[in-house]
Amino acid sequence: MFAACTPSALALLVAMAWDVLVGEPPARAHPVVWMGRAIGLAVRVAPRDRALLELLYGGAVALLLPAAFAAAGWWALDASASAPVVRFLLEVYLLKSMFALRALGAAAFVVRDALCAADVAAARVALRGLCSRDASALDAPLLAAAAIESVAENASDSFVAPLLAYLLFGLPGALFYRAVNTLDAMIGYRGRYEYLGKASARLDDALNFVPARLTAWLLLAAGWLLGKDVRRAAFVRARDAARTASPNAGHPMATMAGLLGVVLEKQGAYRLGDACEPLSPARIDEAWRLTIVAASLTVALALAGTGLRHAVAG
Repeated sequence: MFAACTPSALALLVAMAWDVLVGEPPARAHPVVWMGRAIGLAVRVAPRDRALLELLYGGAVALLLPAAFAAAGWWALDASASAPVVRFLLEVYLLKSMFALRALGAAAFVVRDALCAADVAAARVALRGLCSRDASALDAPLLAAAAIESVAENASDSFVAPLLAYLLFGLPGALFYRAVNTLDAMIGYRGRYEYLGKASARLDDALNFVPARLTAWLLLAAGWLLGKDVRRAAFVRARDAARTASPNAGHPMATMAGLLGVVLEKQGAYRLGDACEPLSPARIDEAWRLTIVAASLTVALALAGTGLRHAVAG
């Protein structure tokens, strides 16, 4: 395959192998941790109790901080251009840090194992590794639902989106996306950061518009390959995707609910899918199998895309 011969495709393959075999880099050397620290510093010096200033400052941070990380990535690759091996390894390292498929599965399995052991308290604690939802009042089915929702949503945010950004804009694009997504995770919610994080949240929504919908289609394709009821899943997605507050998260989550034949519910917020199957820990395994197949399809498309881009450019 011509795609496999391109530098970008080879970097992606090696980064994927790294993720599967090794997992995340240590925290002290993880670029996303560096992003979090930079965001934390920006928040500490942000204006307070003045809505307009917070809004303007937050808008500047939402643009400048991701741009700075993207520029740093571009500079690092450019500076190492005279040493191709070093440049390649640097691109692999930075690209791997932009997605976290193995870590997503590991976090979901901790919740599953706790539920299998009927240890609801441990499952509530484990859910913190997947999402920021308050799990203190969730029972076993709702904990399973929350884990499945997080797997579906993060399949887009933590895998499809950064790979799509890499395909379209190279490593700087992936760095820009991940910085925006990290900003949204840290300050893009109502309450204390209502105005400070508004620009980050809206920018994250814009950047995830296509990846979330692409993830839904990839999950449907994975469901077809695994013998799931794809027609039901497509119906549930069309009916329920707009029920979430996020304009994007409902697409992969509703698709996953339809493929599994379960209800995914956040009490007081939304209810996706139909209760055709019980929400048991086994559904988490099924959700992960669908995610792995969808991720494999994503990589195949990314490899084909990098090959096509290389052929057109060359």
